Amino acid sequence: MEPIPLLTPYKMGQLDLAHRIVLAPLTRQRSYGNVPQPHAAVYYAQRATPGGLLITEATGVSNTAQGYSDTPGIWTAEHVEAWKPIVDAVHAKGALFFCQIWHVGRVSTYEFQPGGAAPLSSTDKGIGPQTSFDGHIEEFSPPRRLAVEELPAIVDDFRKAARNAIDAGFDGVEIHGANGYLIEQFLKDSANDRIDEYGGSLENRCRFALEVVDAVVKEVGGHRVGIRLSPFTDLLECHDSDPHSLALHMSTKLNDHDVLYLHMIEPRMAVVDGRRVVPKRLLPYREAFKGTFIANGGYDREEGGKVVAEGYTDLVAFGRLFLANPDLPKRFEVGAELNKYDRMTFYSSDPVVGYTDYPFLE
Repeated sequence: MEPIPLLTPYKMGQLDLAHRIVLAPLTRQRSYGNVPQPHAAVYYAQRATPGGLLITEATGVSNTAQGYSDTPGIWTAEHVEAWKPIVDAVHAKGALFFCQIWHVGRVSTYEFQPGGAAPLSSTDKGIGPQTSFDGHIEEFSPPRRLAVEELPAIVDDFRKAARNAIDAGFDGVEIHGANGYLIEQFLKDSANDRIDEYGGSLENRCRFALEVVDAVVKEVGGHRVGIRLSPFTDLLECHDSDPHSLALHMSTKLNDHDVLYLHMIEPRMAVVDGRRVVPKRLLPYREAFKGTFIANGGYDREEGGKVVAEGYTDLVAFGRLFLANPDLPKRFEVGAELNKYDRMTFYSSDPVVGYTDYPFLE
């Protein structure tokens, strides 16, 4: 019988993976008061397999990094201690665990900011009201443009968060440089209207991101650092006039820092004869980047297997399918039917419903 490409082993730097299926970072909003909770240990351990790679939900690097209720943090000693049993539960199943470190930038409101201050960003341009998947309107407070002399402190927040993650027992960190949040607000020209050394040219717009990468790599080692980018998305009014050049520049520059992996989000997939077709738009960046490449973009078993078999990517990150199918690698192995996910419980605060109650095959 032909081996299923997604279930073949892979060596990622110094780490041995038993398969190519990665748990994508998924915001779940169940870390009450930004403190990770015991139910997270159940949730992540359910999705852990020997030699599998899991990435945490986006985890704030500071008290200015928040934009949603009950998302976890990694900036205090209390956070570090709270993460330890969760990491232990994942390691007990033989899996590897990376912490995604995050600053929301302007995707926030006064109520989430210390002292009711304005959210921090590359710009003072705000985001208009956004309609969420369940139909309610989200509004954001006008941001404050960070001064050049303030940026080293933000870079240092990422550095300290990376150190804290390693102290909590994580195998590495993923820098969140995607989805319209702070790093991407610097990267993309729709959100970066600066005229200093952090704005204008492609090189200038990438400066902040690469300073974060440099600081984190120097703190914990490039063999423990990944980064997530979404050059082709237009989330939260963050888009770029030349996403190809942005993606190629970052993919190439990351090599200077010996980063372990690049996790990139696909452009929207085309639909042909009722099936989605992977446009292979990420190939130039996969070829430019020297480390492990992770593709993410609503793949299923067949599409994921195809892109691994063709060498288009090394690993495939699964989000909603893995959320609803804690035993996703096993289901892929035997070709089992998949549980359907329930969008309405993605971000509820219930510690069980829509979180740890999705059924296993057995």
